[in-house]
Amino acid sequence: MRLTRRSLLGALLAAPAAARPPGLASAAPMIAPRLVERALAALFGNHAAIWSRDVIAIADFSLPSSAPRFFLVDIVRGQTTSLLVTHGKGSDPDHSGWLQNFSDSIGSAATSEGAYLTGDAYTGIHGPSRRLIGLDPTNAHAEERAIVIHSAWYANADMIVRQGKLGRSDGCFAFGETDIAMVLARLGRGRLLYAGRSDG
Repeated sequence: MRLTRRSLLGALLAAPAAARPPGLASAAPMIAPRLVERALAALFGNHAAIWSRDVIAIADFSLPSSAPRFFLVDIVRGQTTSLLVTHGKGSDPDHSGWLQNFSDSIGSAATSEGAYLTGDAYTGIHGPSRRLIGLDPTNAHAEERAIVIHSAWYANADMIVRQGKLGRSDGCFAFGETDIAMVLARLGRGRLLYAGRSDG
């Protein structure tokens, strides 16, 4: 797929609703346009590293953990899927359910903002998982910190019923146990995951 920033932004943001890919017109309002634009700029700017450009992921950490804030955007099919995802303990020390700050410091247990490249799948202490490689100065220690995609019981939807929010990770993108297989399959190796806040 030939990639240009203009073609991506045009397809996802500027086109009239009738001209957008099926499904995207109704799903696009779920993602703040400024965050989509940042993610697409990251996709364009890291085109040499990101060699699979059919699906991108965008995490909007301006939303609480009780809201689906992880978006899998299928650029080819024009479909967007929203999911629950945790943030790190160090980003929410009082466990309010809201991310307070980003950090990439070793030992911070915080969520880091910026563009990630999805790496190899593996099976670890949390079961099937996927490695992440930080592409920005704000998440350059992702591999050293073992920031990955994995499942966790504290990321299951029933946690919201019980306590009004998800649990917290050590900075990883943790998903519910019933969602992880789909996330790993659709967000395969060589793709972009962009994490940020739409309000900052």
